[in-house]
Amino acid sequence: MFERLLGKIAAALAKLKIPYMIIGGQAVLLYGEPRATQDIDITLGLGVEEVSRLLAALKALKFRCRVPDAEAFAKETMVVPALDPVSGIRIDFVLSFSEYERSAIGRARRVKIGRVFVRFASLEDLVVHKMVAGRPRDMEDIESILLKNPRYDAAFIRECLKEFDLALDSDLAERFKSIEKGLRIS
Repeated sequence: MFERLLGKIAAALAKLKIPYMIIGGQAVLLYGEPRATQDIDITLGLGVEEVSRLLAALKALKFRCRVPDAEAFAKETMVVPALDPVSGIRIDFVLSFSEYERSAIGRARRVKIGRVFVRFASLEDLVVHKMVAGRPRDMEDIESILLKNPRYDAAFIRECLKEFDLALDSDLAERFKSIEKGLRIS
């Protein structure tokens, strides 16, 4: 069911020339250990000022918006939550607001699903996203991804996290080092 829906979304976004990458649980399934996920998270190469393009895509996909005023909600949260009424699967479309996100979309990996290529966040960008989100489930996902894929660009991840540390006054790069040390990777 998810594969069909991912293909449908990828085809519609390509037709509308909307850059994107799959993040979240669906991307973890590509790089990490299988886990239950009930939704699809997609980062778009659109800013909040282009939400009307996203709403056109939702209409073309025959998705329902899960909030009454999508434009106002998007301006407040940078997310447009949708629902595929056929499958009941929730899809969160995340609008990009940083140069990092737009660059990450450019680095996305094309994966053939059925007859369509779907763009997934690179392993490194997925780890960065998960580190920034920082929930316990994200930390478990990072460990799973790193254990399954011991060859990754750790220097790239650390450099991105250092930039987030400066912007967010956080210690993400050090936390990532601790995860690697705990897994005995480097």
